[in-house]
Amino acid sequence: MQELEHEIKELIISALSLEDVSAADIDAAAPLFGEGLGLDSIDALELGLALQKQYGVSLSADSEETRRHFGSVQALAAFVASHRA
Repeated sequence: MQELEHEIKELIISALSLEDVSAADIDAAAPLFGEGLGLDSIDALELGLALQKQYGVSLSADSEETRRHFGSVQALAAFVASHRA
């Protein structure tokens, strides 16, 4: 799972062009939005498209379940892993 978390961190950095951030800078348990990484709704759309392209998962834009998946890198990794099985 840690390898998948690292892949997702790298995906976040490349998809959102976070030039001053490395994978090591992103806490897998920290929130992606607000206080944590500080992403916004546009970032969420871009990240959702990148996840869809990379892992073939689809996410509903306004679903409460999707908000939970985007809670942290750990939550995203668990979501992707569950769709791989």
